[in-house]
Amino acid sequence: MYFKAYLLSASLLDMGKSKEISQDLRKEIVDLHKSGSSLGAISKRLKVPRSSVQTIVRKYKHHGTTQPSYRSGRRRVLSPRDESTLVQKVQINPRTTAKDLVKMLEETGTKVSISTVRQVLYRHNLKGRSARKKPLLQNCHKKAKLRFANAHGEMSSGMMKQK
Repeated sequence: MYFKAYLLSASLLDMGKSKEISQDLRKEIVDLHKSGSSLGAISKRLKVPRSSVQTIVRKYKHHGTTQPSYRSGRRRVLSPRDESTLVQKVQINPRTTAKDLVKMLEETGTKVSISTVRQVLYRHNLKGRSARKKPLLQNCHKKAKLRFANAHGEMSSGMMKQK
């Protein structure tokens, strides 16, 4: 019994998101309703679910418009295009700082905080880690290391045997 309920709820979660009906189609639905067509006839004629037709007509009667209502929640500061630009910049140069990216966005006219840039990069699996700085080995350093290894080669192997 529990398993069946779980399968049912899992299938409900996996249901696909339906496409939004275009503004032209909404106007046509309202015009057909005004001309006296029934909801079922409009549904069959335009190949739109009857419930969608009913919702559009009800919304038109109540609000007087067919415009879809505003979405809830805060709007995003960065557009998907801005986000992809940030990701590309970081992939090209991983040492780019968040401050540099904020300045780049301000040049284009988008004011955004450093934490927002970090959140966007984190969402795209780009974590703020920097590589450890290692000393630059020049040729003279490499030769000195080689001389030391050759001079103390026997001693270091003997020390290793004792431990």
